[in-house]
Amino acid sequence: MHNAGAESDPMPAPGLYVVATPIGHLGDISARALSILRDAHAILAEDTRHTRKLLTRYDLHTPLISCHKFNEAQRTESVLQRLAEGQVLALVSDAGTPGISDPGTRVVAACRAAGYPVYAVPGPSALTAAVSLCGFAGDGFVFAGFLPVKSAARRRKLSEWLAYPLPVVLYESPYRAMKLLDELIELAPERTIFVGRELTKHYEQSLVGTATQIRAHFEGRSTKGEWVIVIADEQD
Repeated sequence: MHNAGAESDPMPAPGLYVVATPIGHLGDISARALSILRDAHAILAEDTRHTRKLLTRYDLHTPLISCHKFNEAQRTESVLQRLAEGQVLALVSDAGTPGISDPGTRVVAACRAAGYPVYAVPGPSALTAAVSLCGFAGDGFVFAGFLPVKSAARRRKLSEWLAYPLPVVLYESPYRAMKLLDELIELAPERTIFVGRELTKHYEQSLVGTATQIRAHFEGRSTKGEWVIVIADEQD
């Protein structure tokens, strides 16, 4: 179905539009985002199969071009050529806002360096969702993204972030979520942490407590889905 009211929107100006898409609930997409996705000449998508589901939900038929972390650099030349022809391009990731621990930064930087306009179409982000839910990061925070996979580098980086004088927001995969809780139990057992799992989805969870308390909650339970963790600073 077409979004109500979008038919009267003027054609967007040529340029690259960085479009935020839902992190779970497909109803979270904005009317403006749907308008841009409908009117763009093409959509640069992290996973075309994933984005196709969103387009199908809203009866949109814009051509899709894969643009992910393994081919983003190679896509840049064709993106610049399209912009030189006056096209409107939309850039999306699988979920949330491109460029926040997702592909997109290289394309954006290349477009800016070449002098083409880049526009934000803001909306869903797991980062801002977690900060709004945790209750202790409203006066400032630092975003750390994903920790390294290898244990030594991971522990070193986590220790550095724990020394930071602001709450720290991390992303974590379900496969390393319990490992992160174990690391926090060892390195910062008294810290308050927030865990958001499957945010905006059917099995959404948000928990606040120490790492020990939250680990006990998940013992024997599913850790499926992407995690967002906010670690309070020492003052909290």
